[in-house]
This record gives sequence, structure tokens and C-alpha cells, in this order.
Amino acid sequence: MASSLARLVRRPLTTYILSKSYRQARNFSHHIFPGVSAPTSSKPRREILDYLQKDSPYKVWSRSFSSSNGEIFDAVVPFMGESITDGTLATFLKKPGDRVEVDEPIAQVETDKVTIDVSSPEAGIIEKFVAKEGDTVMPGTKVAIISKSASTDTHVAPSEEKSGKDAPQPPPPVKREEDKPKAKVEVAIKEMPKASSPAPSKISASEPQLPPKERERRVPMPRLRKRVATRLKDSQNTFAMLTTFNEVDMTNLMKLRSDYKDAFVEKHGVKLGLMSGFIKAAVTGLQNQPIINAVIDGEDIIYREYIDISIAVGTPKGLVVPVIRDADKMNFADIEKEINNLAKKANNGTISIDEMAGGSFTISNGGVYGSLLSTPIINPPQSAILGMHSIVSRPMVVDGKIVPRPMMYVALTYDHRLIDGREAVFFLRRIKDVVEDPRRLLLDL
Repeated sequence: MASSLARLVRRPLTTYILSKSYRQARNFSHHIFPGVSAPTSSKPRREILDYLQKDSPYKVWSRSFSSSNGEIFDAVVPFMGESITDGTLATFLKKPGDRVEVDEPIAQVETDKVTIDVSSPEAGIIEKFVAKEGDTVMPGTKVAIISKSASTDTHVAPSEEKSGKDAPQPPPPVKREEDKPKAKVEVAIKEMPKASSPAPSKISASEPQLPPKERERRVPMPRLRKRVATRLKDSQNTFAMLTTFNEVDMTNLMKLRSDYKDAFVEKHGVKLGLMSGFIKAAVTGLQNQPIINAVIDGEDIIYREYIDISIAVGTPKGLVVPVIRDADKMNFADIEKEINNLAKKANNGTISIDEMAGGSFTISNGGVYGSLLSTPIINPPQSAILGMHSIVSRPMVVDGKIVPRPMMYVALTYDHRLIDGREAVFFLRRIKDVVEDPRRLLLDL
């Protein structure tokens, strides 16, 4: 009796120590393992538990518990970043009964910024999912149960099978007297005249006519779209936004790309685009007008001594803004490679939080979608954003003659609390001068 009582008391304590240690291991694996390259990655569970139990007074086993079907493990939501507390379970990549390997993704969690994979802690069979699509989950939330040697067939316990065979069958129900069918009795009923139906009420012309339900479709707003909506509205409510325009003759920059595009690809392995030219022009503009690279913080102005350029990238799930770090230290090839790398990650949903954090100035290229003119919204906590637009051949006066030229409108939206119109116009003039004559970059003019 005493030994049985001891086992009952000891079992909850072991389970508590095990589950708490594992949650801590999953949540802080990005801190204790220097080999982890991104916040969303995690070490296999066995390695984390081995690390924790080196100096611990408690013995932590690498398995959660065991059953007749083999060792059972929990697949949980990993750490998602310092600024992310929860997410939405977007989709399952596997189904119950599927075989999975260690660290193989089995589900995806959609957060305000990125999509994060939930991976299997061990190789085995997915027994079942304990969460469903659309649930709000946090780091450490259990999503699935993985069995190392589970069978996909459903087994009946011997005691249940035996009880099912030996159980006596219930006797057939006895028909009561009132349940017997009664003879039909025909009753002659005098036909009454039908009352005339009232005329339908006329609908007032002032009443709104609601569209049929089948013409509308209501769906939940994705988390990324909620985040974008919140940030844009906060920007509109916080900044005193003003937009200044100018136009740029793209002839020389387009000729530069045309003349050297093949040699550029052959040497650097990446295509030469127009965005790198505008980033280089923006860098010189920010160096000439450092107030545009600054930001208001309470009653202070913070002047940033670095230039990190954010580029707006449209993806099927929404707009993301990855950051090109230290753009002032990059050449054309470095910028083009970084743009391609970040754009690929953004489109396939593998971009990390760190790659979108920060940024001191944003460039948005609506021209790729055919936009002729727009007033972009500031990306907080920055103070300005440059909008590029489509290139259109328009008649221009050059040396007293009307000639067709590829022209682009550019727009600078800025926080008028910090930046005056003078600085904004000078900045756009600098963009125009460098893009129209890229040789200025070589001569530092």
C-alpha cells in the first residue's frame, strides 16, 4: 500500500518537472545554443534536454511518456521572436498517420510578420493533432502527438473486446398498446371558403435594399493584413504627413543597364536592375540631408549614424518590408544580391523577424504594378518614404527640341513635424541628379 501511494505521489511531480523543463528548453534554445542562426530555429529536443540536465539535480528523460504503442512526443510551437507573443495555426502540412522525420515541418503558424514552421521533435508517426486550423497558439503550445512506433491501425483493448463479446444483448422492445397502428377514420369536413390573403406591403423607396447573401463572402482577416492595417493607421494618426513630387528622366540609367547587363550577370551572377540605382541615389541623398534619416522620440531627435534601407515587397499574403543593412557600404552587385535574396525569402515565407526589423528609410516601387503616381505612407518609426512609379515615354523639351523621353514620377512623403519642405525638395533633387547622371556616383559629386 505504501509503495502504491508513493508511485501515485511521485508521478505528477515527474510529469511537471518534465513538461516545465521542455517548455523552457524550447523557449530558450535560441539563447543557449550559439549555433542557432535565426530566432525561429530550434535544436532537436534530445540535445536541449541533454544540455539542461548536465547541472540539474533532477533527471530529465528525453521522452514524454511511454505507452503500449511506443514512445510518445509532443510537437509544440517554437519560439517566434522577441516581439511576437502568439500566432494563428494556418495549415497542417501532414495528416494523422503520416511518417515524419526529425525536424520535419508538420504545420505552419502565421504571425503578424512571418510564417513559422512547427517541426517534429522526433522521427515517428503522427498519432493525432491536438489543435485545429485557425486556433491562436503561443510558443510552447502543443500541436501534435508523435509516436516513435505507433501503428496507424486502431487496436481494441483486450478487456474491451472481451466485454463486447460477453455482454448480453438487450431484449427486443415490447410494443405497447398505444404504439399499435390505429384504423384510419374518415371524417367529412365541410369545405370552408379560403380567406383572401392580404396584399403585400409596399416597400418604401427610402428603405435600403440588401444584396442577396450569395453575392457576398465574409472571411476572417489574415493576421498579416491586420498588422499592416494597424501600422498604416497608426502612421496616419501619428505623423504630419506631406508629399513632395518630382520627375526623373530615366534615359541614362536605362542605357547604363542595357550596356552592361550581360557583363554584370557574367561577373556577379545577378541581373542589374533599376532599384540598386535608386538605393545608391537615396544613400547620397540621406548623407546630404541627414534630417530625413532621423526620427522624433518624445521631445528628442535621434540622428541615425547608419543607413539601413527598407524595401517594400508585395507577396501573395501581403506587404512585407525587409531591410538592406548598411546600404552605404555596398556596391551595385551587393545591393542586387541582397534584394534578390530578401525577395525570395519574402515570397516563400521564410524571411525572419530580424531581416525585417529596423530600417531608417523606405523605398516603395509601385511602378512594377503600373502605378503612375501615388502618395506613399510612412513606415514607422521612420520619418520618410520614397515612392517610385512606372516609366512612361512622354514628350520633353531637350536643347530646345521636343523629344520622347522615358520619365518617372517620384514622390517623397515625410513627417512635416521634423522635416521642412526645403530639405524634402533638396533630397528629391539629389535623387533626380544622381539617377539622371549615374557618373556622379563615381566622381562623388
